[in-house]
Amino acid sequence: MLAVDPAAQGRGIGGALTAFALDWMHAAGMAVAMVETGGDPGHAPARRTYEGQGFQLVPIARYFRML
Repeated sequence: MLAVDPAAQGRGIGGALTAFALDWMHAAGMAVAMVETGGDPGHAPARRTYEGQGFQLVPIARYFRML
Protein backbone atom coordinates (compact mmCIF):
# COMPACT_ATOMS: atom_id res chain seq x y z
CA MET A 1 0.00 0.00 0.00
CA LEU A 2 1.42 3.34 -1.03
CA ALA A 3 -0.24 6.66 -0.33
CA VAL A 4 0.93 10.25 -0.48
CA ASP A 5 -1.05 13.06 1.13
CA PRO A 6 -2.74 15.00 -1.70
CA ALA A 7 -1.15 18.19 -0.37
CA ALA A 8 2.29 16.61 -0.90
CA GLN A 9 1.67 15.01 -4.28
CA GLY A 10 3.70 16.05 -7.29
CA ARG A 11 6.95 16.32 -5.35
CA GLY A 12 8.39 12.93 -6.25
CA ILE A 13 7.59 11.27 -2.92
CA GLY A 14 5.57 8.43 -4.46
CA GLY A 15 8.24 7.86 -7.10
CA ALA A 16 11.00 7.76 -4.49
CA LEU A 17 9.05 5.27 -2.35
CA THR A 18 8.30 3.11 -5.38
CA ALA A 19 11.93 3.17 -6.54
CA PHE A 20 13.10 2.20 -3.04
CA ALA A 21 10.68 -0.74 -2.97
CA LEU A 22 11.68 -1.88 -6.47
CA ASP A 23 15.39 -1.74 -5.56
CA TRP A 24 14.74 -3.75 -2.41
CA MET A 25 12.70 -6.33 -4.32
CA HIS A 26 15.37 -6.67 -7.01
CA ALA A 27 18.11 -7.10 -4.39
CA ALA A 28 15.99 -9.82 -2.78
CA GLY A 29 15.97 -11.73 -6.08
CA MET A 30 12.46 -10.95 -7.21
CA ALA A 31 11.98 -10.78 -10.97
CA VAL A 32 8.54 -9.17 -11.35
CA ALA A 33 6.65 -6.42 -9.55
CA MET A 34 2.92 -5.82 -9.91
CA VAL A 35 0.88 -2.86 -8.73
CA GLU A 36 -2.84 -2.15 -8.96
CA THR A 37 -4.80 1.04 -8.69
CA GLY A 38 -8.20 2.37 -9.59
CA GLY A 39 -8.99 3.72 -13.04
CA ASP A 40 -10.86 6.75 -11.73
CA PRO A 41 -9.53 10.33 -11.83
CA GLY A 42 -8.62 10.22 -8.14
CA HIS A 43 -6.02 7.53 -8.85
CA ALA A 44 -4.43 9.36 -11.79
CA PRO A 45 -1.43 10.50 -9.68
CA ALA A 46 -0.74 6.88 -8.72
CA ARG A 47 -0.95 5.75 -12.33
CA ARG A 48 1.47 8.50 -13.38
CA THR A 49 3.88 7.43 -10.63
CA TYR A 50 3.81 3.78 -11.66
CA GLU A 51 4.14 4.58 -15.36
CA GLY A 52 7.06 6.87 -14.51
CA GLN A 53 8.76 3.93 -12.81
CA GLY A 54 8.43 1.79 -15.95
CA PHE A 55 5.27 -0.16 -15.13
CA GLN A 56 3.14 -1.00 -18.16
CA LEU A 57 -0.63 -1.33 -18.19
CA VAL A 58 -1.79 -4.88 -18.90
CA PRO A 59 -5.38 -5.22 -20.09
CA ILE A 60 -7.26 -7.68 -17.92
CA ALA A 61 -10.84 -8.81 -17.51
CA ARG A 62 -11.93 -9.29 -13.91
CA TYR A 63 -15.45 -10.51 -13.32
CA PHE A 64 -17.56 -10.21 -10.16
CA ARG A 65 -21.02 -11.33 -9.26
CA MET A 66 -23.10 -10.37 -6.28
CA LEU A 67 -24.46 -13.40 -4.40
